[in-house]
Amino acid sequence: MADAPAGGAPTVLRMILGRQLQALREKAGLSYEQAGEAIFASSFTIRRMEKAEGGLNRNKVKGLLMAYGITDAREIDAFLALARAASTPGWWHNYGDVLPPWFRVVPGLEEAAEVIRGYEPQFVPGLLQTEDYARALTAVGFPDAPAGENERRVALRMARQRLLTRPGPPRLWAVIDETVLRRQVAGPSVMRAQIDRLIEATELPNVTLQVLPFTAGPHRAMYGMFHLFRFPAPELPDVVYGENMTSAFYLDKPEDVTSYQEAMDRISALAAPAGQTRKILRDARKDT
Repeated sequence: MADAPAGGAPTVLRMILGRQLQALREKAGLSYEQAGEAIFASSFTIRRMEKAEGGLNRNKVKGLLMAYGITDAREIDAFLALARAASTPGWWHNYGDVLPPWFRVVPGLEEAAEVIRGYEPQFVPGLLQTEDYARALTAVGFPDAPAGENERRVALRMARQRLLTRPGPPRLWAVIDETVLRRQVAGPSVMRAQIDRLIEATELPNVTLQVLPFTAGPHRAMYGMFHLFRFPAPELPDVVYGENMTSAFYLDKPEDVTSYQEAMDRISALAAPAGQTRKILRDARKDT
């Protein structure tokens, strides 16, 4: 999968759903025409749905899933919930003026995911940042932007964090490099408050935080951050997201996802156990 489409182009989530509908149709051995007949639609409609051209109609999607042999009500409901999320503008669209084109899909993936795993070698994950920490990073990332514009970027980041305490939140499992705790961002007071925020986050039942120590040495994924998103509908593949200074990538091909899953598992094994995280954070706070 290529970089995130911008503007009104299909979202990554809708593209994934369309691709999965195609895979289910092919597994069921149905042609475009046969699938269309099952929901009283044309083969053209089926092609458009699989190519993520336009929204995903709830009744049509449900009819196709049943025609493809998906009969478990929970699986159908989970798929339909993601289809609705993919076709409906989310709350984050109100921040469209400050969302980089390559990042516009991420809030939707976060909202739809059941599990979010991530590795951060440089900075605290956005979902766990304090306002002051986020403000300092935003000022560096967008040095020429007006102050008001960057404040909206900070507000967006804070709004994204609400998903961790909503009813039925996703599980967040993050591994941060020890570098993250040692790098001064806007001074000692900001870092102490940020470490306090991380300690508080470890108390949430749906958050697992590990620290990868300097002594872990080199590893396969040391070149950059990445996140893995897993969705409640079992028919959907995991999605890998990674970014650099000016763009991002999204991957869902099995061979690509497997490589990142293996890297994530390896990083988690190299990192200090989650039960030691609070002590590590408290020690880092003393040194700040």
